[in-house]
Amino acid sequence: MSRRRRAALLLGLALVLGSLAASDVSRREAALEAQVGPVVEVLVARAPLSAGRRVDAGDLAVRRVPERFALGGAAVPELLVGQRLAVSVPAGAPLGEHLLEQAGPGGPQVRRGERAADVVARASPELVTPGARVDVVVTRERGAELALEDVEVLAARRVRGEGAPQVAATLRVTVRQAVYLAAAAAFASEIRLLARAAGDRRRVGAATVGADLTLRPPGG
Repeated sequence: MSRRRRAALLLGLALVLGSLAASDVSRREAALEAQVGPVVEVLVARAPLSAGRRVDAGDLAVRRVPERFALGGAAVPELLVGQRLAVSVPAGAPLGEHLLEQAGPGGPQVRRGERAADVVARASPELVTPGARVDVVVTRERGAELALEDVEVLAARRVRGEGAPQVAATLRVTVRQAVYLAAAAAFASEIRLLARAAGDRRRVGAATVGADLTLRPPGG
């Protein structure tokens, strides 16, 4: 057998073995994903962080882990940056809102049947402040909807971002409203908070605007 033919056979064998190895790796990855679930991105500490430290964007790193091991789910950087840590966090450990200092006994409290829902939304940082009341507008592909009215702001802070100002706000809502806001954060194209005038508690109903920019009043 000539050297050229032997080399061609060896090259063909190497390609076949490489293909089999890649296929085996793909099967193993698929089997592993079936066992532990899909991979998600979570925020971790880039370096050791001490209790009481205010989280900075440079303190955060992203790591891909199986969904079942993502404690508290995938965190949102805007809800962590600027907040104080209640405990020390070692390098590489997941970071989430459960590790942040919470409002003390004198801070705003939720009552029975209420929930504190966190949202990152377009809003005026000067008007959307703790104690203010807001309406929540949710924008989707088919149009916009006045989803919630007269909602109390428990906490709020400006977050960095391009375009219109954004605010990370904690709202006092019902359980159903909290579920709606969680879905809106995942699927809507934009959430916007509209500050109400002091003492204005009037409601107009869940008005919507379609893709044709036609305003549809409540029940319309």
